[in-house]
Amino acid sequence: MLSSPLITVLAAFVATMAALHFASIVLVWWRLRRPPRAPRGPLPEISVLRPVCGLDPHDAETLGSSFDLSYPHYELIFCIASPEDPAVPLVERLIAEHPERRAQLLVGDSAVSGNPKLNNLIKGWDAARGEYVLMTDSNVLLPPDYLQQMIAAWRPDTGLVSSPAVGLRGDGFWGALECGFLNGYQARWQLASDEVGNGFAQGKNLLWQRDFLANAGGPAILGRDLAEDVGATKLVRGAGLRVRLAQKPFPQPIGQRSFAQVWSRQLRWARVRRAGFVMLFTTEILTGAAAPVLASAALVALGALPWAVLPLGLAGWFGLEWALARAAGWPSGMRDLIAWMLRDALIPALWVGGWSGRGFVWRGTAMSEAPPQPQLGKRKGMG
Repeated sequence: MLSSPLITVLAAFVATMAALHFASIVLVWWRLRRPPRAPRGPLPEISVLRPVCGLDPHDAETLGSSFDLSYPHYELIFCIASPEDPAVPLVERLIAEHPERRAQLLVGDSAVSGNPKLNNLIKGWDAARGEYVLMTDSNVLLPPDYLQQMIAAWRPDTGLVSSPAVGLRGDGFWGALECGFLNGYQARWQLASDEVGNGFAQGKNLLWQRDFLANAGGPAILGRDLAEDVGATKLVRGAGLRVRLAQKPFPQPIGQRSFAQVWSRQLRWARVRRAGFVMLFTTEILTGAAAPVLASAALVALGALPWAVLPLGLAGWFGLEWALARAAGWPSGMRDLIAWMLRDALIPALWVGGWSGRGFVWRGTAMSEAPPQPQLGKRKGMG
């Protein structure tokens, strides 16, 4: 029968993707239910750098969480590029309300790379005094044991500890879609990859041993790639070390989103992944439910499977993700289930979009592959 080889290939593909989906969920479920790790040895001094740009609805909560950490030895350095930034009064107020913390705000931009976040952070890096330096985005909500969780992941062969964010409190359907991309898709695959020894960085949280990054050229060296997390992963692996992830991801309040905002953010990340790890990105179109559903539909059309397999397969696919979300405390209502289905339908379109452009606009800054690298030492507005 002419279609027999095709049926064999399609059936093998569906079985493989289902097995990978199941394995990733089991790996992450097992990871999240393990007892938390404890830091090894004496706790080092950590400098926490938080880049801030603009004022978001949850900034008072997320930036305020910086002051409630239970770690005994840390300093806080907030970095803002412009003195006219509307977040300046908020950060100044938070610092004034917590005189018990070693905290400061540094304002000014330093053109050390084509990456505006790194340009904002470099003054904080120069001022940091900790043995370890942790760069964490302003929209991450830090739990009290945040620093203990990050340092507990450090091992002798570690060059960097990172962590993805998980979206919580998404308002409306598009907020639920944003949470779906962050949680059951990106965080799940990143945590599962770390479980099998293939950890990679996520720019939301980057914990460095200061001497290692300083000897490599400082934060500016991360600007050689389109995003600092890609540059960080390449730098660490190139040194023969490993990127490790904190055992559990950290929350990010999402709030209101529009479809255009979700699409723009996901397209930006797709182009970052394509530029940084092109061979891995080539296979990304196969992730999610769209590819195995289409293959299953082809098997139904060829008479190899009954039509009932399609709804049953979808129920099993998203039922597994629902079970993980429930166990992890991630959003998992009916609206979220529908959002996950739309997310997986969008993955092929985002994959095409990842190939169709070579850059994006991030917070008003146009970024492209191989961005111009200003000469180190030419800085402005240090303060």
